[in-house]
Amino acid sequence: MRPDARAWFELRTTVARTPDALDLDALLAAKRRGQHRVSVVLPARDEEPTVGGLVADLHESWVAGTPLVDELLVVDSDSTDGTAAAARAAGADVVAAADVLPGHGTRPGKGEALWKSLAATTGDLVVFLDADLLGDVRHFVPGLLAPLLTDPQVDYVKGCYTRPLEVDGSWAPAGGGRVTELTARPLLNALWPELAGFVQPLGGEYAGRRSALEQVPFVSGYGVEVGLLVDLLRLSGLAGLAQVDLGVRRHTSQGQEALGRMAGQVVSTVLARAGTGSEAGGLLTQFRQDGGGFVPVSTPVAVDERPPMVTVPEYVALLTDQVVG
Repeated sequence: MRPDARAWFELRTTVARTPDALDLDALLAAKRRGQHRVSVVLPARDEEPTVGGLVADLHESWVAGTPLVDELLVVDSDSTDGTAAAARAAGADVVAAADVLPGHGTRPGKGEALWKSLAATTGDLVVFLDADLLGDVRHFVPGLLAPLLTDPQVDYVKGCYTRPLEVDGSWAPAGGGRVTELTARPLLNALWPELAGFVQPLGGEYAGRRSALEQVPFVSGYGVEVGLLVDLLRLSGLAGLAQVDLGVRRHTSQGQEALGRMAGQVVSTVLARAGTGSEAGGLLTQFRQDGGGFVPVSTPVAVDERPPMVTVPEYVALLTDQVVG
């Protein structure tokens, strides 16, 4: 690891594996002292089995209990199941991605929901969590908020964790994060070696200051995390980034073909930010065996991204209305 990356890793990595590891009274006092407003956002598409329990835990702990969270929002990305109803019943506000900034249309992908959430929330600190998390992850919220509340230099915080792998219904203690290890980490180490200290560059749990998040583009698909990391490095510098060890993260594992599509989007995003995106083919071709031979299946993986939110007139008007109001 390069010396600057190692120094960053040692300085900017903190540990918050349980709520007991944090001084919640101190965090609440820091929030009030800084007059911060906190929004927690869960992008969700067909996550009915998990989203209700996750929202209920977060609402009980950080809305009704220790009041760290002012807004708890689920952005529903065209779910066909009961995701929206389950989230609403558990205490979250719910918006459909298509209903936010409707004049800009809607696109598929997680990054689209995250981008639109900036226009659907009002917090100056925004926490993003995946909606398929399993187990007790209540500590993720204060863990991610702590560096933002206690260090004004920090603009963006990534969660890191051990990722067990589900295989045939049983859990191996490690082995998750295959796209990270086989695709994202080698590319980042080669192109932006100062980011080598990030344990989970593709992790879906992170938090940032609105003032930073609104200044960078959001890739609409699975390249959103690596895109944000590189773009916020350029905006805030390495010293403006931090990470928190949150312990263990469990979620539903994807199959190899789905992981290949995710990796294709990550590669396209990295190439675009390295200045070679125009040379990328834009299609990922995979092969399925139908019993009689191999069948090629092609999926678009070209970068599709939304512009920085501060360039969107409707968003600027919303901010103006909030200040005037």
